[in-house]
Amino acid sequence: MAWTYTTLTQSIKDWTDNSETTFVAEIPFFIMNTEERIFKSVDLEYFRKNVSGTFTSGNKFLSMPSDYLSSFSLAFVDASGNTNFLLQKDVSFIQEYTPGGNSTTGNPKYYAPFDVETFIVSPTPNSAYTAELHYFYRPASITTDDSGTTWIGTNASDALLYGSLVEAYTFMKGEADVIKMYSDRYMEALSRLKNYAEGIEDIDAFRAGKLISPRTWVI
Repeated sequence: MAWTYTTLTQSIKDWTDNSETTFVAEIPFFIMNTEERIFKSVDLEYFRKNVSGTFTSGNKFLSMPSDYLSSFSLAFVDASGNTNFLLQKDVSFIQEYTPGGNSTTGNPKYYAPFDVETFIVSPTPNSAYTAELHYFYRPASITTDDSGTTWIGTNASDALLYGSLVEAYTFMKGEADVIKMYSDRYMEALSRLKNYAEGIEDIDAFRAGKLISPRTWVI
């Protein structure tokens, strides 16, 4: 079935047999935590975007889009119009690779998420370049609209319900065997979703035309 926020909330109350005010107030957080777990566990090509921005000369940092979840690729376009892809590393690698910080300049080769809002690149750009980011984004939560539906609420309804029940019973300090039962059901539903996502990825997403059109990246 396709969940709305209203129907999912009612089901959580029904399955837990709990309509206590404090518990009900926590339900949106149970749901949002589950959505986040799903998005971070499964790369769904439905949630990809292409955006463009600018590497600034002398600045090793680049702002992330506000809905950024994880990277598919990051590239820059050089003066000749060639697209050059950066390799994703971790922050410690970046810092070891460029011990001189901003003084080590050149064409960017590596990047890493620096914090929840920023990428760090290395070497520090020696000129202004167009940046092209292809990334997985975090869609709006089902909790934002009482009667609206979302892709997850429609296509991963079991995972969303069982994950929310794990959150709910953990909040209630429920029996360990009950939490395990719903956790197992959640993992089974998540496995089905992963299999579905992997099958979809066998199709050329670009040829299928399902990617969201490029838009301006404001940084």
